[in-house]
Amino acid sequence: MDVISFLQKEGNLKIIDEELDVNLEIPHIAYIEVKKADSKPLLFTNPVDRKLDKKYEYPVLMNIFANFELTTKILGKHPDMIAEEIEELLHLKPPSTWKEKFDLLSTLFKLKNVFPKRLSQKGECQEIEIDSLHELPILKTWSHDGGKFITTGQVYTKDLHSNVQNVGMYRLQVYDDMHLGMHWQIHKDGAHFFHEYKKAGKKMPVTVAIGGDPLYIWCGQAPMPPKVFELLLYGFIRNENPELVKSLTNDIWIPRDVDFVIEGYVDPNSFEIEGPFGDHTGYYTLPEAFPVMEVTKITAKKDPIFTATVVGKPPLEDKYMGWGTERIFLPLLKTTASDLIDYHMPENGVFHNLILAKMDVRYPAHAKQFMHAFWGVGQMSFVKHAIFADKDAPDLTDYEAITKYICNRITPERLLISEGVVDHLDHSSPKQFEGGKLGIDATGEEVKEGVKELVSDEELLEKLQSIDSNFLNVKQYMTDTKNPIVVTSYKKEKSVKELFTKLGELQKHCKILVIVNDFDDLNNPYMLIWRVVNNIDAKRDVVLEPFIMVDGTNKDPKIDDFDREWPPDVVCDKKVVKSLRERGILDIDDAFIKRYGII
Repeated sequence: MDVISFLQKEGNLKIIDEELDVNLEIPHIAYIEVKKADSKPLLFTNPVDRKLDKKYEYPVLMNIFANFELTTKILGKHPDMIAEEIEELLHLKPPSTWKEKFDLLSTLFKLKNVFPKRLSQKGECQEIEIDSLHELPILKTWSHDGGKFITTGQVYTKDLHSNVQNVGMYRLQVYDDMHLGMHWQIHKDGAHFFHEYKKAGKKMPVTVAIGGDPLYIWCGQAPMPPKVFELLLYGFIRNENPELVKSLTNDIWIPRDVDFVIEGYVDPNSFEIEGPFGDHTGYYTLPEAFPVMEVTKITAKKDPIFTATVVGKPPLEDKYMGWGTERIFLPLLKTTASDLIDYHMPENGVFHNLILAKMDVRYPAHAKQFMHAFWGVGQMSFVKHAIFADKDAPDLTDYEAITKYICNRITPERLLISEGVVDHLDHSSPKQFEGGKLGIDATGEEVKEGVKELVSDEELLEKLQSIDSNFLNVKQYMTDTKNPIVVTSYKKEKSVKELFTKLGELQKHCKILVIVNDFDDLNNPYMLIWRVVNNIDAKRDVVLEPFIMVDGTNKDPKIDDFDREWPPDVVCDKKVVKSLRERGILDIDDAFIKRYGII
């Protein structure tokens, strides 16, 4: 695939010829562009590093998955159609008519294109050699990042014993001209393979591919079952065999048509501090020791394009990549939860923090059974907050309607607080990898009683301030439901936990109370949801009596029962944004900046 021609024809590619810095400028432009309603892919033809007084030979391509329409074109068809094809395979049955036999043969014939084909010759990706990582226009995205990071690296590894290959999309920090930090998280196949090599005392071969068909990038983040090569999914979607060539210095096979190839080994005894890094949670992940990749060879095709992405506060490119994943993997999720009708992971829940699901309820506590099923299935086990609705619920992406539906069905008895594994990047749990889970059973009939005495925001604020003067503002949402949601901002000088017992006297006016930081905008529900589902550990921050109260504030190790360091928000550099606006490169107003918490 000629990606640039494809994006010019199908994606309204925006080409920016002005010299722009790989340090903050280019990533800030891409970060802001993809938040727009009409976002476009971007090609930066003149990347530079002003600190190093360096001009790069290779252009930078960003926001490849810029919107729903373009993502559909990259996949070749709507992801729901791909899901239907997968569901047909999962429910194959012996044919009883000639037509059914013919249809079965056609289906099986198509599957021959799923398997990767290994070529004996070199690939286009091995046409030229590059001496150093410093020749690549690798970006530093955020001011407090630990350095420059490769962000769309397709990291190819293989199992020590079975030789099964895997590809994952892990960030890679540049340490020097020939060493990278390998940030594979505990639940990734790459990390599992690494531990096998570590036990055996062997170096682990790794090859990182950059660019090529955008579907390679998408496959790299697809939650395939363990030890199933993600490029099988590429073959299934494209209906053509992915063509692989062998790396020049190790035994890893990679697509022949990627733009750059970085080969090397990971020494199981070599670790370095990686990070901090402004991550897809919208918070920085803090410095932590990760394995080091020693680079042995860097090659590229002629006239290659360097691809990159930006993660941070939503909405971003992962919104559209995640949408494709969500739709395509629905049939596989149904194999574990057969009465599941649909599910949705809103991007401001940063995927692992919030899931909405619709199910066919067949008996009491069925939804709670589903909660345990979700928390025990593959990457779904990392989901922190799950809300289940009945089959008659509104569409899960109609946020106003589904929120109203849920608010009419919440009671403390319908909430399940549990604990289990949490994502490597979760910062709010009391200890890394393990924390609270919250499930809400919003199935069944509406609750009978609402708030006994609904008062105005101003009256409610007075009552809160009579309890503690540090309450600053109040905003009530869904006041036409049985469970209005009261959100209040609080100037935090002590633990919110200390307030919960005092706030019990408000139960006549309140059934759900959420406390947030003094700097949070109460009129911005999109970012409030992002903040709260990021910040809470259900076992610590949710109480059910005398009514539901939630501590959605940032935790302070000095005043909260919290022993870990709390990371800062990801925000753009004010000076950089100001400069880009003054130069006419960024066309946004202050309201847009405020809406998405950009600075």
